[in-house]
Amino acid sequence: MPFQIRDVREHELDLVVALNNSAGPSILPMDAEKARFFWEHADYFRVIEQDDAITGFLVGFSDGAPHDSPNFRWFRERHRNFLYIDRIVIAAARRGGGRGRAFYADAMSFAEPRWAHLCCEVFLGVGYDPALLFHGAFGFREVGQQTMEGTGLRACMLMKDLGSHAWIAETYGGTLPDEPWLAPRRGPARPALARNTGT
Repeated sequence: MPFQIRDVREHELDLVVALNNSAGPSILPMDAEKARFFWEHADYFRVIEQDDAITGFLVGFSDGAPHDSPNFRWFRERHRNFLYIDRIVIAAARRGGGRGRAFYADAMSFAEPRWAHLCCEVFLGVGYDPALLFHGAFGFREVGQQTMEGTGLRACMLMKDLGSHAWIAETYGGTLPDEPWLAPRRGPARPALARNTGT
């Protein structure tokens, strides 16, 4: 059965936590408090639904978000006008079917009208080469490395320039057309997102 990518719903946060914490060592642990923070502050927080089950999710924050992740801070100290992918998780039994590629295509479609760059990191070490290759195939490039505080994990910091952003910003200014596929995420008491037009 085909899968659907859609915004997460509040009652699904426990499912997101369980999925995150079963993903393995490449994904940092999550608790209910962090999931609630994501719900309240993430600019992009979508799930993949298939056969009435949540089989994956992706969370992203704009450079102006009140996020305290050390990798997010690394990007914010050096760059601006970006959407940062905090994490992507696909259920183990559903990996290899194109869900990660579909998520990245959806995240890029969401980000490009609003921000000039898409950022993320991949941990370095044995077994992480497929993730680096995946991001390279999507046009990401390394812009630095850092060792995460308190973990000893070394991360490759990746960025992708969103080529059409400048044209969209010049053509539409601060107001995007009122189209469903351009709609911002709405969480609790969340206003429409102001688009960042700086570079």
